[in-house]
Amino acid sequence: MPISVETYLGELSRELKDILSYWQTYMPDEKHGGFYGQVDGQNRPVEEAPKGVILNARILWTFSAACSQTFSENKKAMADRAYQYLESHFRDKRYGGVYWELDYLGKPLNPRKQIYAQAFAVYALSEYYRLTSDPTVLDWILELFDLLEEKAADHENGGYIEAFAEDWSELDDLRLSEKDANEKKGMNTHIHLLEAYTNLCRIHRTEEVEAALRQLIMLMKEHFVGDDYHLKLFFDEKWEVRSSVISYGHDIETSWLIYEAAEVLGEEALLEELKPMLLGMVDTFLKEGVDSAGGVMNELDAETGHLDTDRHWWPQAEAMVGLVYAYRMSGDDRYLGKALRIWTFIKEFIIDHRKGEWFWKVDRYGNPDLTDEKAGFWKCPYHNSRACLEIERILR
Repeated sequence: MPISVETYLGELSRELKDILSYWQTYMPDEKHGGFYGQVDGQNRPVEEAPKGVILNARILWTFSAACSQTFSENKKAMADRAYQYLESHFRDKRYGGVYWELDYLGKPLNPRKQIYAQAFAVYALSEYYRLTSDPTVLDWILELFDLLEEKAADHENGGYIEAFAEDWSELDDLRLSEKDANEKKGMNTHIHLLEAYTNLCRIHRTEEVEAALRQLIMLMKEHFVGDDYHLKLFFDEKWEVRSSVISYGHDIETSWLIYEAAEVLGEEALLEELKPMLLGMVDTFLKEGVDSAGGVMNELDAETGHLDTDRHWWPQAEAMVGLVYAYRMSGDDRYLGKALRIWTFIKEFIIDHRKGEWFWKVDRYGNPDLTDEKAGFWKCPYHNSRACLEIERILR
């Protein structure tokens, strides 16, 4: 028997508490400040691991959002800690923007200006501003927005260039990670700019912010979402496609991020225009990316036919949110039922009930790789905590 919505919400509420407790317990670096750059699969801190801005910004977003929903001094203290470290160590006070990576002592290790990172700074700081209403935080957010529009926006072809050097000069290697293509424009950066500008529009609605957000929505429709309802991952600066990989987690995540952005803009006609595309993305995701047990597969290379069947932690979380949004969009109970099925998979295979938090990934049989880190440059509390918060908000 499937669980009731009330039971689902109760379980998500308890899981959110467990996630936040894990990060409060294991992540603060009391010796060098901020948070450890990595915690291994056995919950042991890697004390000299580099500290990435994505991890710090996602911690800031997570505890700001959780504190806004249910205020507590402990959550507020974690948000404050993340903000203070971001401002004092990651902020480039000479050239503007945030550094990509610091050493464990808090000194710049890789000062490049990855636009993905600037987007996460805007996203997290906007959430922190929603919590604190601190005008100095808003000033910094607007400084970042102006930098992005001045330095990163491609005013000739649309969209945003992936990365720049410390001083915002051009780079030869624009990649977000070693697995990515070295191309001028990428899906991952643009969807996180979309969520960042959505959050910015909530706190500071101006014609400039609205225009930038609307442009990102239309870029999703015109370039990123293909006729097959999958996202295209990489492009050159003139929007020639440079990839053949389908990322199931990004497909479902983007479906609800686009809807959220249009909803914040408050344009009913745009929402109605987008719904067929967004529900098409969700239906295609269910057909191709989810197995019979409710696990979300990682990715498919459409050119070679190679299917990566590992179930990473974050697509499971994003799948629940995307399906609950589809239920909200359509009123079709089928989507809610699929979200509950994925939650059952998460409970059985993805949550580490013994040591806390979620495994990075499990294989097609549900076996976790215990050598994977629990926290690190990319393993953050944002996807799973956000799923709990968003679903609670929508279904309540």
